[in-house]
Formats: sequence, C-alpha cells, structure tokens
Amino acid sequence: MCGIIGVIGHSKVSSLLIEGLKRLEYRGYDSAGIATLLNGRIDRRRSLGKIENLKKLLKKNPIKGNVGIGHTRWATHGIPSKTNAHPHSSGDVAVVHNGIIENYDKIRKKLEKEKIIFESDTDTEVIAHLISFYLKKKLSPLKATITALKKVEGAFALGIIFSGINNYLICAKRGSPLAIGKGKNCNYIGSDSIALAPLTQKLCYLNEGDIAEITSKNFKVYDQNGKKVKRKITITSLSKNKIKMGGYNHFMQKEIFEQPAVIGDALKYFIDTKKKRLLTPSFAKKYNRIKEINIAACGTSYHASLIGKYWLENYANIKTEVDIASEFRYRKIINNKNTLNVFLSQSGETADTLAVLRYFNQKKNKTLGIINSAESSIARESNNVIQTYAGPEIGVASTKAFTTQLVALGALTLFMANFNKSIARNEINKLSNALLEAPGHISKVLKMDNNFQKIAASIKKAKNVLYIGRGTNYPVALEGALKLKEISYIHAEGYPAGEIKHGPIALVEKGVPVIVIAPSDHLIDKTISNVEEVLSRGAKIIFISDKKGIKKINNKKITTVCLPESHEIISPILYSIPVQLIAYHTAVLKGTDVDQPRNLAKSVTVE
Repeated sequence: MCGIIGVIGHSKVSSLLIEGLKRLEYRGYDSAGIATLLNGRIDRRRSLGKIENLKKLLKKNPIKGNVGIGHTRWATHGIPSKTNAHPHSSGDVAVVHNGIIENYDKIRKKLEKEKIIFESDTDTEVIAHLISFYLKKKLSPLKATITALKKVEGAFALGIIFSGINNYLICAKRGSPLAIGKGKNCNYIGSDSIALAPLTQKLCYLNEGDIAEITSKNFKVYDQNGKKVKRKITITSLSKNKIKMGGYNHFMQKEIFEQPAVIGDALKYFIDTKKKRLLTPSFAKKYNRIKEINIAACGTSYHASLIGKYWLENYANIKTEVDIASEFRYRKIINNKNTLNVFLSQSGETADTLAVLRYFNQKKNKTLGIINSAESSIARESNNVIQTYAGPEIGVASTKAFTTQLVALGALTLFMANFNKSIARNEINKLSNALLEAPGHISKVLKMDNNFQKIAASIKKAKNVLYIGRGTNYPVALEGALKLKEISYIHAEGYPAGEIKHGPIALVEKGVPVIVIAPSDHLIDKTISNVEEVLSRGAKIIFISDKKGIKKINNKKITTVCLPESHEIISPILYSIPVQLIAYHTAVLKGTDVDQPRNLAKSVTVE
C-alpha cells in the first residue's frame, strides 16, 4: 500500500519527488524517503512520519541530482522508523518498493551466510542486497535485476537506481500497480496516475512481470525473462486541478460535497437524461443468459455490493452472492457458464479482489470490473468494465467512490432487469428517473450540514456507537460505522435492526448513541419497534428518516433528522450522506487527521 515515484532527466528532481509523494501520501504515511544520483553517487534522505517531515529535513539538508526515486510507506514488515524507511540501499543499489516479499526471510538467511549485513527489519531490503549480490558477479544492472527477481516470491512495484550510472533507472512490476510517465527529455515512474498527472498525461501501464529500463529520452520494456516487449501509451484524463483541495478544509469534506456533481456526471453514462431512458452498453447484451451473479469486494466496496445484492435480486430476479474478497478466494467456488463474476474496487488495485479476478480469468469465467480508475489492473484484466466516474478520491475514508459505486450497481441492476424482463419496461423507466433524482436530493441533504455538526458534537465523547438499519439501509449502517471508526477512532458497529436483540443490545447502556437509518419504506414499523427496544435501555437515539417516518416515531427524547422523501432505489445513496457528514464532523471535533487516519491507506495493494 506504499507509494513510489521516480524522476529521470530533470534538474529539480528533489522537489518533483516530494510533490509526487504528497500526491501519493494517501497510500501510506508511516515514513518517507528519497534517493538521488549526482555525479554517479547515491544520496539518501529518510524520515519518520509524513512527507512534511521529509520536506523539513531536505530544507536543512538538501539533496541534488537529476535521477531520483521516492517512497511513502505503509508499514508491513518492521515498525515505522527511520531505519525501516525506504529507499533501501546496498552497495551500488537503492530501491523503493510497494508490495510484500513473501520469502524474504529465506532470502535474508541465505544472504547473511554470504556475510551480508542487514540494517532494517523490512522485507524490501533483501531486494537491494540481492541485486547488489548479482552485480558483484559482473551481471549488468538489467540482468542482475531479472536474476534477483526470479528468486523473489510475492508482490512488488520497484524503482531502482545504480551508482555510477547517471542517466538510468530500472522499474519492475508484479502484483502491484506501476506506470511509466513519458515526458519531454524526462521520464517518470509512479504507483498511479494521481502521482504522475501533473507531470505528464502520457502513461504506459506495465503488465505483470514487466521490467523496464528508463533514461531521460526513452524507455524499454522487457518481460520477466528479459525479452523486449511493446506496451502502449495511454493519455490519462486526470488533470492536476482535480487533485487540489479547492478551498475546503479537508479532501474528505470536498469529496462529500462533490457528490451531487459526480453522481450527476456518472448517471449520464447510464441514462439518457433527455429521453430519461436506460442506456445499455453493448457488452451488457452478452449477459442476457446470466442466471447468477457473484460479487467480490473489500471494505466500503463490500458494503456497496451488499446493496447491489438487494437490488439485483429484487428488481432483476437474479440470485446474487456477495463475498469479502480475502475470504472468497480461499473457499471452494462453484461456478458455471451462466454466472457473472463482478469485482468492485475504487482503486482497481485491491490485492485480494484482484487475486479472485485472476482466478476466474484462469477458469475462463465471465468477469466484470466495477471500478473508478479506467487504467487500473482490474479494469485492464476484466472481460468488461463499468466505470463509476467518481474522479480522484484523496481522502482515505471513501465517500463519493461509495455512492458512485451504488449508481453503477443500480445501472447494472436495470440492465439485467431489462434482459430478464423481470419488470416491465415502464417500471425500468421509472427506476431510471428515480436515479436521476439522486443529485438533487443529495444537494438538499448537504444544505443540512449544521444538523450533522450538532449530532457530531453530541457523540464526540462516546466510546461506543451503534448503527442500525433494515433492507438496503443495513449496509448503510455498516458503512456509517466504518466511517466513524476510520476517522474518529470511536468504536462503532453496524447491525441489521432486527438483529440488535440477538446479542448487540447487551452493549446498550444509558447514553450510548444509536444511529437509526430508517426511510419510510415497508420496513419502517419494524425498525421503530427495534428503536423502542434500545430506547427503553437508555440509548441515545438519532433517528434519520423522512417526514412520514418521523411522524411515526413521535418521541421528544429522540433526535430526528428529516431527509427528503425519495424512491427506495435511491434511499441508500441518499442516506449515506448523513453518516458521512456525522463521521467527518466528529473527527474534526476530536482533532484527528481526517484525510490520513492512523494505520490506514487508501489503496490496499497487499494481501
């Protein structure tokens, strides 16, 4: 989950590396470092904590060169420390790495028998020593790297520089994302397009096992055996303006308030806004015989998938299973030719989800990626893709990526319902029109921001918070609890409202906040009964509903929030906004790092 960047052929290498690392900091911020080449000599600077600490160090102790690599770390092997910070070096080699080396202990022991001394506890350091070991056997940098990587098991995206070679950089990819950026008389490497977009729009995404030699003028790509291969250059649509905070206090705040616009933009790809009719992509016509859908996802994407399951079963009449990707891949998977396997990921690089996708690709099963990044690994390796069009999401806690995933799942549901003729065409049009109402309703909720600030103030000292909901709003409860945990560090759990009496009610004591997601649908009366159960035990109820639902509750002891009445298909999208804002304001009031919460990273590229 670390972020890496490399620059070659630019006089301001140090500053470009720092700027790139700032854009990659959402991937990890336990430590950071850079290494440059000047007059054939490798120079390093490393610091504990965030990029700002490295920036201060460089101000006191500058570093020069026209070739350099940088790294921001999310710790896996070895505690966060300056010693464990990248780049790691050995002899004439410096390396930055994103991924996990699974057999590092075995390699380390062999190298130690060769009298090689290790300074860190990381898995990465074995790569630096291994390449250096083969360089001493008179292999070229490229052959030394190829030979070393054949000994390595696990995932990696690597940037490597060599002392004595000024205009030269090697990068390699296996299991972790990596792109080469093509500039004018300078080239770049980076973990993703966010890192590279302000530097160049021309990107070359490496395939699995690729190794590349890069100079300031050009680059050459080889497969894992050293055979030269061609890889296409794509033009990214990402602009540097999209990754600026734009007057907001935090990226998360900006991304919450962007949701009416990004959802509106996303809907244009699925629904003809003038004729108000569903736009079915050509590839979706292949799914007219689909009888079952499997969805694999992690974290927030998993919660979105649970909502998708309700929709696909209720409207499209298709049996749908949802699995956490990290568990899915380790059980016996029963599949057939009429099963569609769907993979949901904001980054498109989630290691566990990607591993399941590759399993199904090997079996020649049907695969569909629902992703935000069109250039990601899941996008490139899936048979077909539905893009969510959220734009870059910098805040680690996902917001707009979640709601645009729901829009994409809603569109998929309508595609499948149309094929299956499970509901009438006029009903599909009604549902399409309901989705089109989402941006307007969300805008109204955002204008109620002060309400959510007050709620945040009332729960900021809580040690435990419960979220409950039913139907499609049970996953919203899960997502609300996750958001609160992620950024405010308050323990929170989400439950189906009917399940609260089967154990979780034991957690309820006087003053415990219980946040209820309860639109006035066919389940509202049952939800209210569950509210009464926890209210009688002294819970502090925050009841989020609409006008009809709030009329039913009629209790002055209960804090209510009145949302616009909406069609049930958009209620989970709409009700996601309050739980995002409650989490955001709670974190602000507690003084936590909203955009970069402790121990987390945005893109989980390790298993």
